[in-house]
Amino acid sequence: MTLSLSVRIVEEFASKKKASMPLCELADLAVSAGYEGLCMRGSQVGVHSTPAQVDAASRAVRSRGLKVTMVTGDFDIVYNNEKGPECLRHIEPYLDLAEALGSRLIRIAIKKREDIPFAIVAADAAAVRGLRLAHQCHVESLFETVAGIEWALRQIDHPNFGLIFEPANLELCGQDYGAETIKRLAPWIFNVYLQNQTIRSDGQLTLNTWCRGTVSFNLTSVGGVGGIDFEGVLMGLAAVGYDGPVTVHQSGIPGVAPAASASSASRFLNEARSKIESK
Repeated sequence: MTLSLSVRIVEEFASKKKASMPLCELADLAVSAGYEGLCMRGSQVGVHSTPAQVDAASRAVRSRGLKVTMVTGDFDIVYNNEKGPECLRHIEPYLDLAEALGSRLIRIAIKKREDIPFAIVAADAAAVRGLRLAHQCHVESLFETVAGIEWALRQIDHPNFGLIFEPANLELCGQDYGAETIKRLAPWIFNVYLQNQTIRSDGQLTLNTWCRGTVSFNLTSVGGVGGIDFEGVLMGLAAVGYDGPVTVHQSGIPGVAPAASASSASRFLNEARSKIESK
């Protein structure tokens, strides 16, 4: 697997437009913490950026020996709002951005069944340029439940369209995210997002889901006490031979420095991977 760090690490959970750290500094942090790539988002660079800004971002990443594992090109996608799927109607700028950053994977958004034909056309355009599109397991989308995810992917039925497997969103929706689910979704998994949470009735944060209403939870560190069974996820991925990016998708946690959060997550995941490989 390629261990990747999302630039979300220097974003707040609810405020995804502003980063607390410039890209060069963040890239240095990623290298020192043992990551091989960065997952890019609009808080650093996106389709709204000038060509000069995109070029500077590309050079900042490449000069440090990092890859851009995936690109999320605008804020509507990350906010998962009603404008998110508009990227599918105008996919070329997103393809241009990915190529400029040296990435082969682009995150997109789908909200309704009516978006599916546009996803197929966009995947065709991506395939011409050797690029791929992917949708995250995400609340308030067609990708909330395992059954819904599989249905949508079968409807799209395109080799250049796949899934960002994300256990935390599946947990919020009351879905299994273990080995059987990974096996079921394995043909489509292009990327893996890992973030941690503890579901609590009195949680500090809430998200709405279509399948079970509002869910409360607290953020916690990847590898911290409680939360997602990351070792089980990694074992499930190993069992299906997944060798793509594994991305720490943790947002900034109040009171925890980004460097500390990124480093502890990297150590935990590498130790878990070593333990699995030694079995």
